Amino acid sequence: MSLIIENLTVDHGAIRAINDVSFTVKKGELAALIGANGAGKTTLLRTLSGLNKPTHGKATWSATNLLHSKPEMLVRHGVSHVSEGKSVIPELTVEENLEIGALWRSNKKEMQQSKKTILDLFPRLGERLEQRADTLSGGERQMLALGRSLMSKPELLLLDEPSLGLAPLVVEQIFQSIRELTKSMGITILLVEQNAMGALKIADVGIVLNLGTIAVTGAAESLIADPAVRAAYLGY
Repeated sequence: MSLIIENLTVDHGAIRAINDVSFTVKKGELAALIGANGAGKTTLLRTLSGLNKPTHGKATWSATNLLHSKPEMLVRHGVSHVSEGKSVIPELTVEENLEIGALWRSNKKEMQQSKKTILDLFPRLGERLEQRADTLSGGERQMLALGRSLMSKPELLLLDEPSLGLAPLVVEQIFQSIRELTKSMGITILLVEQNAMGALKIADVGIVLNLGTIAVTGAAESLIADPAVRAAYLGY
């Protein structure tokens, strides 16, 4: 089981946002998709989760065609997308947000076990179950967004900028939690991040996107050690 992208192209009107992109993420891997603003990272993620329409190409997860399925159907096939800053419902409590993530699941016992696992991963959420989501800090909201996505029992997690706007200590905590998901739960993760160094440090593989095309791919450690990648994308 792998995430396989083949010759994916996405146009926004006259603008080619993604141009003939191909890569593979193996089951249980954490892949960091990095690049400058405007590189096409979020567009690629939204296309994989059924929110944007491709011009041509293929994208599959196991036997599921990601490009021609509705987002709600993809969730049922084990694909979950956490969009930057938009994956919680402010008016609902922490517990209500978590339970909405499991709406399609019929086994209530399994759902409660998932909730326990998430609260073990994010103890702070357990302390705030009855609070409305709009009373949470930025870091707590991001934990809730991740927790809500995990309630759907995903096998493939598409994460868009989970560190955006968060304090450095909170970012470190979020990144370690993401790393833990691949280790303890075996979830495959495609992580889009502006914080390139932070993402590569926890990733197995790195994919550098530049103006809609792949500039370089490889083991995350190798990209960190590559002087050209460091100078162009990591800022040193």
